[in-house]
Amino acid sequence: MLKLARRFFGRFRVNLIVGPLAKLIEVVFDILTPLVIARMIDRGVLEHDLSAVIRYGCVLGAFALIGIAFALVCQKMASRASQGIGTDIRSALYAHINKLSYAELDRFGTPSLITRLTNDVNQVQLAVALAIRQLIRWPFLAIGSMIAAIAIDVQLGLVFLVSMPLVAAVFWWVMTRLVPLFGELQGRLDTVGLITREGLSGVRVIRAFSREEHERRRFRDAADAQAAVAIAAGKLSAALNPVTFFVMNLAVCCILWMGAGKVQVGGLTQGEVMAFVNYMTQTLLSIVYVANLVVVFTKASASAVRVNEVLDCEPTITDEGAAPVDVAGVLGDGRDAVPAIRFEGAAFAYHGAAAPAVAGASFELAPGATLGVIGGTGSGKSTLVSLIPRLYDVNAGEIDIFGRNVRTWPLEQLRHVVGLVPQQTALVSGTVRSNLTWRAPDATDEELWRALECAQAAEVVRSLPRGLDAPVEAGGKNFSGGQRQRLTIARALVGDPLILILDDSASALDFKTDAALRHAIRERSRSAQAAGAVPLTTVIVSQRVSSVRDADLICVMRRGEVVGLGAHDELLETCQVYREICLSQLKPEELGLAAPATDSAQDTQEVR
Repeated sequence: MLKLARRFFGRFRVNLIVGPLAKLIEVVFDILTPLVIARMIDRGVLEHDLSAVIRYGCVLGAFALIGIAFALVCQKMASRASQGIGTDIRSALYAHINKLSYAELDRFGTPSLITRLTNDVNQVQLAVALAIRQLIRWPFLAIGSMIAAIAIDVQLGLVFLVSMPLVAAVFWWVMTRLVPLFGELQGRLDTVGLITREGLSGVRVIRAFSREEHERRRFRDAADAQAAVAIAAGKLSAALNPVTFFVMNLAVCCILWMGAGKVQVGGLTQGEVMAFVNYMTQTLLSIVYVANLVVVFTKASASAVRVNEVLDCEPTITDEGAAPVDVAGVLGDGRDAVPAIRFEGAAFAYHGAAAPAVAGASFELAPGATLGVIGGTGSGKSTLVSLIPRLYDVNAGEIDIFGRNVRTWPLEQLRHVVGLVPQQTALVSGTVRSNLTWRAPDATDEELWRALECAQAAEVVRSLPRGLDAPVEAGGKNFSGGQRQRLTIARALVGDPLILILDDSASALDFKTDAALRHAIRERSRSAQAAGAVPLTTVIVSQRVSSVRDADLICVMRRGEVVGLGAHDELLETCQVYREICLSQLKPEELGLAAPATDSAQDTQEVR
């Protein structure tokens, strides 16, 4: 919690000082109130002096008004500070998360990050508000009450000094056990969030396979596990109030017993005994509130650790040592002199993985050329292309873009040069225009329509009543899968990237639209080259042979390794894996191969 305080509390220094000072003034008047009541009893009630009762009553009224005024000031300062600090932490946390590479995001997990952004920050925010409003009030009220009580009678004041260490011991015992429980509780909330997110996002698949009951049990088990930890923490927290009440009520009984004897011998007045009981009651209430604050601050402490864990996580992919790249200057007049993409022994392994996802990939691709990446599920295709825009960093080897190592490119420029269309379509709520202009906020309507035409999405947008300003629901749910894919491809084309990566992003398109898309991208590249600009280099990841067979270079992957490199005809002759993929999708005569023997043909038909 102290680390968060050093990071975020400085801007609200005035609120954090004025608020507790206002509360401290309120506490002073609360401490003086029992003394006034004692005077009212001794000089007004016992002496039957109505004027004294009225006079001291007016003093009590003034104390109450002053206390309310300072309480309102404290409340305002607490609200400003807690809301401001919570907003700053949440904003900083969100901004920092967006700086993290895929490796760090994979380590934390999306559900955990959402819980930290919401629940954990809320716990810290609540702790700040209560620290200003209550942390000063109740400890000071307890200490002030003890001092005032001792000033009235030292012997009775010793009752305070005996009871307080007992209560403190209870606090220490409970706190040492609550902190790990609250840390575990937040982890359980992460699990509940994960299952909830999976269940809601995959509801169609769950219903299609009639897995509703299984998912209900899965959620119930996670919720029960979270509830079990919460109940264990609640039982410990619940022990605070009864134990403190028991100790303090025993102390009140001792005060009344001893005070009665002192009143009889004239050592104390009845009003002073009442004041003593009031101070004891104030101390009792203070201890109860402090007990509740202990629970809140213990939760906040566990949450602060989780927030700091994210904020302290340094991004492994940064702009350190980067310098802007003049692509046109690098290429010069010979546009194909420098490879657009070069892999040299590039290798990458996910954290904790038993085997590398990409192992020693080496190849070159000239500007304006097309690279096709094909292979079975889990062969490392998506990981390979994710290394190009530095979504992940290679563990070994290097990757060059237009002759410069990707590590030396500024990230913003690199990801402007490289347009990536991921496997999962990602449209956000807004309009078609707001989704298309992610890469180029100042793009004109002409540029947007040109990108839509190339992505075969212009007809879709024209059919919408509001065209480019048509609404897009969260996740693009008001569009079909193929329409979403075409819109995300158009978004990647806006801003004229020099490298376009299509990571299996045409899987929902029919063969005719897929072919038209690839033809339009080739024409766009040729037009740029004819105009003397840098031609568009394309990387197509697909499991369809038809999508990659016309590529200038085809990269065949199997278990993270590049097992084949070359053109379609070459690979049919030299790469057994590629040949098997082709025969599983196309007839031998379509590939220009001799008809196989009957058994082989039957096997091929079974594969298809």
